[in-house]
Amino acid sequence: MSDRERKLVLFFGLAAFLLVNFFVISWFQKQKLKISNNLIAAEAEVQHAEAAAGNYETVGEEMTWLNNKMPSPKAGQLVATELETYATNQAGTHQLTVEKKDFKPNDETGAHFHRAKLQYKVSGREDSLYRWLDRLQMPDQFKAVTALRLQPDAKDDTLIDATVDVEQWYVPVTEGSDATPSDTPEPSPDAAPAPEAAPAPESDTDSAPEAIKPPTQ
Repeated sequence: MSDRERKLVLFFGLAAFLLVNFFVISWFQKQKLKISNNLIAAEAEVQHAEAAAGNYETVGEEMTWLNNKMPSPKAGQLVATELETYATNQAGTHQLTVEKKDFKPNDETGAHFHRAKLQYKVSGREDSLYRWLDRLQMPDQFKAVTALRLQPDAKDDTLIDATVDVEQWYVPVTEGSDATPSDTPEPSPDAAPAPEAAPAPESDTDSAPEAIKPPTQ
């Protein structure tokens, strides 16, 4: 083999070596990138699982509370009326003057709960107002104050005027579900018995006049 042929063989051999190394290095880089992406995805899944595990106890307690406090289905109009009665009575108990109250349209967009909504304008002492608000904020009864605006009374600086939005979440009555039986009050045991219905008068067939027959020709 001549010197020229040996140089050609060495040149092609070196070129082949470099070409093979180029493909090997490219394949290695792709595999490294793929493994890195898989590792990042696995770490994200682990973090998500750890977060879910950390919240499991809290979520479980909330679900237990909701199952224990779940209200019975009721008609929206009845819930709004009961909420108005409760809020007005509490305002009177805490010596607040109800200047105005408005029934707002019920929010019926929720998938599982609807909301009865009322707006009050009241006036009274600041400490009485806070006690009243505390009685309206009743999570175990699904009642909440959702908006509050305060301003000094224009005539008496010892009083405060407040506009309060109060809402109650409820389970709507659907087809196949009955409203809570407590909605119908039971009669008091001391109440007098209801009078019996008067008997219907009996018809006296014997005394009824006979129909007058037309004379025959």
